[in-house]
Amino acid sequence: MSVLVVDKPVGPTSFAVLRRVGRTLVRARGGAERAPKLGHGGTLDPMASGVLPVCVGEATKVIPFLLDADKEYLAVVRFGVETDTLDATGRVLSEKPIGDLDGTRLEAALAAFRGEIEQVPPMFSALKHHGKPLYRYARAGQTIERAPRRVKVHELSLLAYEPPDRARLRIRCSKGTYVRSLAADLGRQLGVGAHLAELRRTASGPFELAQAMSLDDIDAWVDQGRALPFVSLRDSLAHLPAVTVGDALAQRLARGQRVRWDEIGPGAVESGPLCILLPPGIVIAVVDRGTEGTVHILRVFNVG
Repeated sequence: MSVLVVDKPVGPTSFAVLRRVGRTLVRARGGAERAPKLGHGGTLDPMASGVLPVCVGEATKVIPFLLDADKEYLAVVRFGVETDTLDATGRVLSEKPIGDLDGTRLEAALAAFRGEIEQVPPMFSALKHHGKPLYRYARAGQTIERAPRRVKVHELSLLAYEPPDRARLRIRCSKGTYVRSLAADLGRQLGVGAHLAELRRTASGPFELAQAMSLDDIDAWVDQGRALPFVSLRDSLAHLPAVTVGDALAQRLARGQRVRWDEIGPGAVESGPLCILLPPGIVIAVVDRGTEGTVHILRVFNVG
């Protein structure tokens, strides 16, 4: 097993999706075994839907590299209403008339949110402060000072303005980008306020919505005795550069032995994660360049 791409519905938490998938996988094995180790490649809020990579067994080792990958979303922003959570689940804080808001004004305002931008993380988030998630402070009526973070918005497109108060956007962004914050900041930029009304993740790293299965379909496939369409480790790391090496070097890496960076050969990037492969595309490890020109091993995969 490797990665199962789930089309998360609106409503459940990402961890609730994991639990359901775990029960289904136990049933697929006849119910005689415990659920395999599971993890997901990036949380989606309960109000959001779309691509949720569920990593199974050995594939849980790829999670850090999925969390670091770019994401793509379709979002609906509602203008004129601000909420405490910055989305449709929150308590309304203010309402303003939207005046002469139209597609032209929206398109002009979006320019400020493309490229590298700074965002203040929302209070209703899982970021920790003194070991406790921010949303717990928010629920207790407390506000914690948060430093802005730099994120990158690779693409921000206005798909449609839907009078009187909604816009559909496509966003492709780096890790750590809060679409809720982007929606609220856009509303402030326009002077009318806004919140995120809907969110659907259409891509996460190498995974796309076309690969994703609904929870009901996953259950149906298992009930019918069909093999689930797991994505291989290699394809799950397709967004990372890769180098193919020989057996001897692969064994040294798998054992955690010291390897010089120049032994990796041509194609080794100077920084960032690099997949080490054996023919025909078997993932042995993920590494990066360490100190003094040596290989720093990030993860080793059991291919036995």
